[in-house]
Amino acid sequence: MSEHPDTWRKPPFIANPVLRWGLYIFALGYFLWVGGTLPIDWGRVADGVGRAGRIFGGAFPPSFERSELLIDGFLESLKIAILATTGGVALSIPIAFMAARNVAVLPVYYLGRAIIIVARSFHPVIVAIIFVKAVGFGPFAGVLTLIVYSIGFVAKMLAERIEEIDFGQVEAMRAAGAPYFSTLFYAIFPQIMPRQIGLSIYQLDSNLRASAVVGIVGAGGIGATLANAFGRYDYDFALAITIVIVGVILVSEGISGQIRKRVG
Repeated sequence: MSEHPDTWRKPPFIANPVLRWGLYIFALGYFLWVGGTLPIDWGRVADGVGRAGRIFGGAFPPSFERSELLIDGFLESLKIAILATTGGVALSIPIAFMAARNVAVLPVYYLGRAIIIVARSFHPVIVAIIFVKAVGFGPFAGVLTLIVYSIGFVAKMLAERIEEIDFGQVEAMRAAGAPYFSTLFYAIFPQIMPRQIGLSIYQLDSNLRASAVVGIVGAGGIGATLANAFGRYDYDFALAITIVIVGVILVSEGISGQIRKRVG
């Protein structure tokens, strides 16, 4: 019999079978323990099935009678997304340069990374609640929330792109005696501009989706319209709003995807 088999078999992730099966059993036992210790009220879950049936029964067919209110909410979400993306991207560019190790001194680098970490540490809904408490209900809280959300993503991705640039162009301009800002505009910006455009388009699309979520907690937009519809038990109108949200997101995803392909 040949020592070399004719078929290839993927090696296991953990070669030692005792250790491998021990980890499997431990993971299974842990998940069973977690499931058993969660405070789940199964009686309430059973009652919820009936309530869900009433909600879905009242939602069909969807009602578009108050289309004017729906359009106003959507346009407000669009304005929130555009303003937040513009402000977030504008702030992300200097923060990204601060957080790029190859172009920033160490104290500035740590400050830039700290800003990004703080911006990424909280879910937009939590940030929206904070801003709603600070500046009141309405779209301004939504704009501030999504600016923070945009910084957390765009600044991080752009800083990583800056760290990946061909640094030879920067060194050549420095050797020629070019000042700092000239080096930025003529050696770094041309290399990161395609990524910057792609990130901006993606973030606009993402902010449009997020504006529907943060609006539920009072930050304006179509999310606030949806929350009000549920509060009035207008489930048919709520379903109409949900259909519009899904449709708009699908269209925006397709458009932004095509633009990113052409830019990239």
